[in-house]
Amino acid sequence: MHLVATSRLWESAPVPVSDQPWFVNAVARVETSLSPQALLERLHAIEAGFGRVRRIRWEARVLDLDLLAYGDLACGGEQLAGLTLPHPRIAERAFVLRPLSDIAPAWRHPVTGEDLATMVARLDATQVCRPVAD
Repeated sequence: MHLVATSRLWESAPVPVSDQPWFVNAVARVETSLSPQALLERLHAIEAGFGRVRRIRWEARVLDLDLLAYGDLACGGEQLAGLTLPHPRIAERAFVLRPLSDIAPAWRHPVTGEDLATMVARLDATQVCRPVAD
């Protein structure tokens, strides 16, 4: 796996809204020969190395690595053993779209064809996501 690009760091309130602390988010682009499933397994292994134990959905966590997209691949469910690509909520999350805009401003959703600007414009204004000050 080879790191190609990383976004700035962005801070955001938890989604869904909860009493959890704010998160620091970033997006990275990698080149890999791993399959989508193997890449996700590698990401989960990295999380575990930082002490993450998956118990409850959306619980507070020290690290959360998601596979957002894999090239232009669009599939899910049984095709990839429960993995859906692109990530099913990618177009709804400011903490994903804003960092993604840093490294791939021309990216288009492989299913809907929408560009990032369109998806960002549609975000709910209550989703606070701002660059971390240097």
